[in-house]
Amino acid sequence: MIPALTAAWGAPRVAGIEFPFGRPLGQPHDAGTQRAVLRATLEALRGVEEAGTIVHLPFEWAELADRVQWHPKEPAPIARLLRRDPAAFKRLVEGELPSEASRRR
Repeated sequence: MIPALTAAWGAPRVAGIEFPFGRPLGQPHDAGTQRAVLRATLEALRGVEEAGTIVHLPFEWAELADRVQWHPKEPAPIARLLRRDPAAFKRLVEGELPSEASRRR
């Protein structure tokens, strides 16, 4: 759901999609779209030869943008940190916690 963050973590290849959080394959019970997203993902990633490549899938969310809760209204502290420094994700996974000063920015 956040391709740049996933790539910064060190994923060898990433398929990104502009769907709301919690619904990376589409709406519940929409098997056709879910299969199409999975097939497109596998096809896109199969052709990637360079590590760190991000492929953006060509799907659009069917609901009007003003009717979809894309993200929480206020970003969580972790989201603010990662927006400033996407590479921090890998450090966090490795157990390196940011200093108090860096969390407040």
